Amino acid sequence: MADTHDTINCPACGTKMKKIFIPKTGFSVDICLDGCGGIFFDNREFQYFDEPDEVLDEMIVQMESKPYLVKPKQDAVRVCPACGSNMVKNHTSVNGNIIVDDCYNCGGKFLDHCELTRIRDEYDTEKERSEAAVRALLYSPEGAELGLSTKSGKVNEKMDKINKSLFGKIVNKMMDK
Repeated sequence: MADTHDTINCPACGTKMKKIFIPKTGFSVDICLDGCGGIFFDNREFQYFDEPDEVLDEMIVQMESKPYLVKPKQDAVRVCPACGSNMVKNHTSVNGNIIVDDCYNCGGKFLDHCELTRIRDEYDTEKERSEAAVRALLYSPEGAELGLSTKSGKVNEKMDKINKSLFGKIVNKMMDK
């Protein structure tokens, strides 16, 4: 789905969101500047902001001095402001520390105030995030069922084999921007 051009309401608190144009990316991000401080990313926009080396200057300037007095309910089902579908709560990584709202219909993603910073602080690169997911699979019961489980001393060896396989090469290529 393309960038929403209409003004949208925040899925967490209902306040009108402000569009902040990001020159480096060529699109606008919707931020709840007058409400809860949440951020809505249209389909595929989030990938431009999730790593520590990606620039957030325009967003930071807009968000810095806001008090964000509105406290949204965390357990409420949120409706996607772009397409109207119910959003689904998902963990952002295998750590399970951060939960965001995803729209399975249009690909939109909503982050509560400060979640973007927490996500960016979790891993330095998308490759590190993916390797952590693979490591978690190697130690899981599901990994054992698939014959992937390994002893701790063999994890790096198993990772090397996965990265060198055709599947690993395809995944790594897809992660390169």
